[in-house]
Amino acid sequence: MKHVFVLILCFSLFASKALAQMPQMVYKTDNYWQQQADYVMEINMDVTTYQFNGKQNIVYTNNSPDVLHKVFYHLYFNAFQPGSEMDVRSLTIADPSLRLVNNVGEKENPIYESKIANLKPNEIGYINVNSLLQNGKSLRYEVVGTILEVKLNQPIQPGEQVQFDMLFSGQVPVQTRRSGRNNKEGVALSMSQWYPKLAEYDDEGWHAYSYIGREFYSVWGNYDVKITIDKDYIIGGTGYLQNANEIGHGYASKTIETDGDKLTWHFLAPNVHDFTWAADPDYNHDTLKVENGPLLHFFYKNTMAPEKIDNWKQLQPKAAKLMRYFSDLVGIYPYKQYSIIQGGDAGMEYGMCTFIRGEAELESMFRSTVSHEMAHTWFQFLLASNEAKHEWMDEGFATYIEYKAMDDFYNENKTNPWEKSYKRYLETASSGLEEPQTTYADKYELNSNYSAASYHKGCVFLAQLGYIIGEDNLSKTIKKYFADFVFKHPKPIDIIRTAEKVSGLELDWYLIDFTQTTNTIDYAVRSIDKKTITLERIGLMPMPLDVTVTYLDGTSENFYIALRQMRGEKPTSATLLKDWAWVFPTYTFEASKTVESVQIDVSGLMADLNHENNHLSIEKKH
Repeated sequence: MKHVFVLILCFSLFASKALAQMPQMVYKTDNYWQQQADYVMEINMDVTTYQFNGKQNIVYTNNSPDVLHKVFYHLYFNAFQPGSEMDVRSLTIADPSLRLVNNVGEKENPIYESKIANLKPNEIGYINVNSLLQNGKSLRYEVVGTILEVKLNQPIQPGEQVQFDMLFSGQVPVQTRRSGRNNKEGVALSMSQWYPKLAEYDDEGWHAYSYIGREFYSVWGNYDVKITIDKDYIIGGTGYLQNANEIGHGYASKTIETDGDKLTWHFLAPNVHDFTWAADPDYNHDTLKVENGPLLHFFYKNTMAPEKIDNWKQLQPKAAKLMRYFSDLVGIYPYKQYSIIQGGDAGMEYGMCTFIRGEAELESMFRSTVSHEMAHTWFQFLLASNEAKHEWMDEGFATYIEYKAMDDFYNENKTNPWEKSYKRYLETASSGLEEPQTTYADKYELNSNYSAASYHKGCVFLAQLGYIIGEDNLSKTIKKYFADFVFKHPKPIDIIRTAEKVSGLELDWYLIDFTQTTNTIDYAVRSIDKKTITLERIGLMPMPLDVTVTYLDGTSENFYIALRQMRGEKPTSATLLKDWAWVFPTYTFEASKTVESVQIDVSGLMADLNHENNHLSIEKKH
């Protein structure tokens, strides 16, 4: 034990020196604070057994006004063990992810068998904590599934900075979900959520969520990571490589000769909340500089068929264009590099990089995967919302800008580029199975409900916000939201308050009704009597209305009816009518000429549950 203490103390001194050279952020202002955890880690990977040993120093700064008596770590790899919470949940949910189960029954009568339950001892994942110190003194801790519960020797006072030093070991699981070894495409190591990671503490308290299958929420900080691995392996991932001249493998202009069997890769990653990497001996490594932007890195297997390798070559300029597009749409990508890596079980976003499948067709790889995962760079890895509680803020917003980008890239010029998400949301809302977006990500009754709420209703939230406040105001809102909350942990109130400040409208009703309830929108044209038009609110959720009236003489006129709760109107060239208080089920107004037909929301951007009653003409009056 004495030798362990000396080793960790020396490592701790090195950690402090290394992190002092990194750029620091302000994590506390007059009305906002967030914790900071700066990591220095060294691991040694055995590519034969897929086991590794590591040492870790965390300089933890308590920027909260609270005294902390305990801390928690995530041990994500422990999920990949028979009987884990992830394993059990995969068999107790009605529509399990096929990433985690096999169907051994009929298609019509499925019988699901857990993949994790069948892992052998040398195939499971684990992280073992061998020692843990707080400021040089041993701590008591207990492993509870994927969480390490730690009782502190000395409470951490507000504003205090402490050091945690740990020795740990792990085993990389056979790939079943995101992380792992030897995936279906033959990638050796996909190392996401691979290290003991401090849980986040914010103004709502600790967020020590078990890893069951969904998303993540982490502490911002700086990472200094050294990975020692077989010299034939090529690594790509988070952070800037510091010793390219010692590594080679496309990072340096010459091939490096080494006497040993291993090389140590040294990475620095400033101002991130995650560190991810992948490694394989057969990676091709290409780079492409984005104009006025970062250097893109591409890692993909050189053992693929030539046409698949060519897909990766064609992907590169598309990815560069997409990076530029998102930077213009949301805000400038602040790091100097970004990597697209063949690894994992599907597309998944991480700090400064993404894992994707490598053998898909080009259009699928770009349009269905890279476009979405790169969008997550802004909505989660720069605007780091709590994905476990507000998963729609990252999945939905990423889907919104993904669909917008693809509409522009392919010159589709759709009135509603997000129609796929509207359709999926409305199908769920009509089914009677919808669950509110306030449901925790892992607690949806159905995986399909999670998908509908997070990806699709989350996308509709943003697209429909444009309908409510005007597209120009939405564009300004997105940019201001990024500028105000980049490198922070925004909450739902932050996006809606940003929209209020930009538009001058009151919008709390929208946040409450659309995200915290399953109330639906349903408006109808009830009647037309010459010049008199009567509209009806059928659904519980109120909205402002765009109404198009076509007259018997063939001309048409657009009208706008604000919702009284908005206390104002969006910018519009339409004829303004008096506002509509939501408690009144009907609304009547006079047009200027005899009416032939009335249409509510020509754009389709209002998520109305029944489009059939949005239109009425005098011919259909019967």
